[in-house]
Amino acid sequence: MTNPTLAAGAVERHLRARRESGRGLLMPYVTAGITPGWTDYLRAFADAGADAIEVGLPFSDPTLDGLTIQQASQAALARGASTRRILADLSGVDLGIPLVASTYYNLVLHDGPEAFCAALRRAGVHGLIVPDLPVHEADELTDAAAAAGIEPALLASPSTPQPRLAEIAERSRGFVYAVSLMGTTGERATLAASAAELTERIRRVTDRPILLGFGISTPDHAREARRHADGVVVGAAVMRRVLDGAGPDDLRVFLATLRQALDQECDRPR
Repeated sequence: MTNPTLAAGAVERHLRARRESGRGLLMPYVTAGITPGWTDYLRAFADAGADAIEVGLPFSDPTLDGLTIQQASQAALARGASTRRILADLSGVDLGIPLVASTYYNLVLHDGPEAFCAALRRAGVHGLIVPDLPVHEADELTDAAAAAGIEPALLASPSTPQPRLAEIAERSRGFVYAVSLMGTTGERATLAASAAELTERIRRVTDRPILLGFGISTPDHAREARRHADGVVVGAAVMRRVLDGAGPDDLRVFLATLRQALDQECDRPR
C-alpha cells in the first residue's frame, strides 16, 4: 500500500499537515463575483485563520444549495460573473493556503473536463468540488483532474451505503466532504445528529481529512463538529452576512470566532 501522504497533492498535504499538528480545519466559502472586490474576502478569510477556501463558481440552477447560496449565485451572475472572469481574478491571488473551486457539472461540461481543470490549475486552484456528480459517473472528471494536478473531493451523505462510502473515500483527493444531513445548504439552529455517525463511518474506510459541511453556522457548531470531523466547511453563514452588506473585516471577525472555537476543542476525533 502506498503512503497516502506522499501520494497526495497540495490540498491533501496541506490539510494533513495541519491536522497532524492538532489543528481543527476551517474552510469558509465565498460565491465568486458576489461583489466588485470579492477577492478581498479571500484575504480576510486567510487572515482569520482559514486552512483552505472554497470558491463557488456561480451557476443558474444550484440544486443542492439553499436559499442563501442561491441568492448569492443569482447576485453574482447578475453582476456578470463568469468562470473565465473569476479565474482571471484568482490568477493574481496568493494566500499561502489552498483554493478549492466548487460548482455544478454543467459548467465543467461547458468547456470539457480537460480544459476546465487545466484552467483551474492555471488560476492557482488546487481542488474541486462538484456536488451533483455521482461517484459512478466521475471517471472522466477525475482522470482530467489528475492530469491537471487538481484534487477532486467527493461528497458523502448520511444515506450513502457503506460500500459506496468506501468508494467515495478511495476516489476523493484532498479530503472527503461529509454532508451533515439530507437536504440543502443553509444555516441551522443545531448540528444534525447524523453528522457524528457519518464521520465515524467514513473513518472506517479512510484516513483522509474529513470536512463536515451543511449547517455549520456558529462557534458551538464548529466546536461540536470538531469532536467528530477534522474540520468544517462554512458557507451559508458567511454568504448571509455578505448579502446583508458585511465587508471583509466583518467576515474576518466572524471567522475568527469559529477559528477560536476549533482551537479550543482539543479532543481528537475517534
